[in-house]
Amino acid sequence: MEHRLLGSTGLRVSALCLGTMSFGDMADEEASAALYRRAREAGVDFFDCANVYSAGRAEEILGRLIAAERHRVVLTTKVGFPTGQGPNDRGLSRRHILESVEASLARLATDRVDVLFVHTLDPATPVEETLRALDMVVRQGKALHIGVSNWAAWQIAAALGISRCESLAPFACIQPMYSVAKRQAEVEILPLARAAGLGVVSYSPLGGGLFTGKYGVGRRPERGRLVDNAMYASRYADEDYYRVADRFTTLARELSVHPATLAVAWVKAHPAITAPILGARSVEQLEPSLAAADYPMTDELYSRIAALSSTPPPATDRAEEQRGVAYGGSAEKYK
Repeated sequence: MEHRLLGSTGLRVSALCLGTMSFGDMADEEASAALYRRAREAGVDFFDCANVYSAGRAEEILGRLIAAERHRVVLTTKVGFPTGQGPNDRGLSRRHILESVEASLARLATDRVDVLFVHTLDPATPVEETLRALDMVVRQGKALHIGVSNWAAWQIAAALGISRCESLAPFACIQPMYSVAKRQAEVEILPLARAAGLGVVSYSPLGGGLFTGKYGVGRRPERGRLVDNAMYASRYADEDYYRVADRFTTLARELSVHPATLAVAWVKAHPAITAPILGARSVEQLEPSLAAADYPMTDELYSRIAALSSTPPPATDRAEEQRGVAYGGSAEKYK
């Protein structure tokens, strides 16, 4: 298994990360243990969790699994989404962050996490307050680094500026959604990560199951995240995603490779990506994603796959500049 530097942290992590959202939910404790063992056998030492996964059970299960080798794995968890019915059981206030970190460490049975991500944006709390609370967690040694998920590039950049001006612990890595179907991160988030030296641990490389070969135009399995989960069904409601899935599955068949292997390998090949997060409810489901660790992704194949979906326009919306048809472009185009 290839290892990569996680941004500027000095940490080296496996180029694939195992996500634990299924632990305690779609995967019971026995199935979760099997997923963990198989990932470790494949060389994965990077594990992503969150305090809201299975209402905390995912952290408890992961804590038991890593107990004998905590020093050999890199561990993340998250804070921000609701953890209870109380008015302060959510968000990125100092109170909720500090309470959530203590609760997560207890469930994980560890004294620190390697990365604490803020899971979402909290518009009710000034970002300065959030950053000071996160800095406190780092100074206490309860999180070695902090990261951010589901923020826009300008919000991340603003936070980095505040951290620098106030000498606070800065975001060291980000966790955006990224797949052949969902490429918005290419516009500003991934370029920001490269410019600022941030690690990128992207999620949903399979598009919630879209790139497993089971989905297409007018084609759905009886069960699956895009069928059973209202959040994912809404996220991928546009029928164009299923047209992309059809084209992608056809290419995978032509190449005699499992679609999941190809999808993860494509995400992993982006120069800004440190490690895509793999999700599965069984070892059988996990295997093709793990195979992406050694799949040869050439520049030509990368471009062929990218052409299966629409490239998002640049942040300025001046798409003509990507084609060299603009001020300063080829003089031949203006004759």
